[in-house]
Amino acid sequence: MRRITIPAEVIYLLAILMLSFAVAMTACTDFGVSMIVAPAYILSNRLPLTFGQCEYVVQGILFAVFCLLMRKVRLVYFSSFLTGVIYGAALDLWRMLIPHFNPSVTAPGALPMPLRVVYFIAGMCLSALAISLFFQTYLYPQVYDFFVKGITTRYSLNRTRFKVCFDASCLAVSCILTLVLFRRFIGVGIGTLIMTACNGLLIGRFSAFLDKHMQAKPLFPRFAAHFDLEQ
Repeated sequence: MRRITIPAEVIYLLAILMLSFAVAMTACTDFGVSMIVAPAYILSNRLPLTFGQCEYVVQGILFAVFCLLMRKVRLVYFSSFLTGVIYGAALDLWRMLIPHFNPSVTAPGALPMPLRVVYFIAGMCLSALAISLFFQTYLYPQVYDFFVKGITTRYSLNRTRFKVCFDASCLAVSCILTLVLFRRFIGVGIGTLIMTACNGLLIGRFSAFLDKHMQAKPLFPRFAAHFDLEQ
């Protein structure tokens, strides 16, 4: 079967917009956000920072851990943090522009239950698809997904299995953080557990589908060569 060729840079931008939209969508349901973004969401409810700005804090810490595990630091790695900055800005923009996503207009959980369920399922699937798209392009995804991509490449690990373990670790950190700061669960709920169990598997399925039907081709091959993690 002939695969569709799409510029890698277009896929990259689409993935950022799609992922930030999906996170804003799931946050408004109040079922619990993804275990990946839960620490930033929890902090945004305590600190005088937006959800997107707290992403910069959490991703900055994870980026430092990534560099230690990779045992080297390359200048190009910092483009992953830049992706996180763009993603965080897009996340805050979606939450500001769309009334259902804006907590100052529509309180999380205030929407009718059927709509909340639809938003949650759509957000979970859209998030997994966005991450799968990031894996198709040479440009680095935000630090969370770059961590998975980089470590699995560096140590030749199964990406789907490692992603499931990474998600479970993020869930544990989120639970500890919300209990320490609020002594109750904020941003962590039944939806978080569902995403922890399903996210890695969904990403694996979407990635297999994209590998079969689509290929990413960089518009700037020489520039793309600098992003090879195996160098």
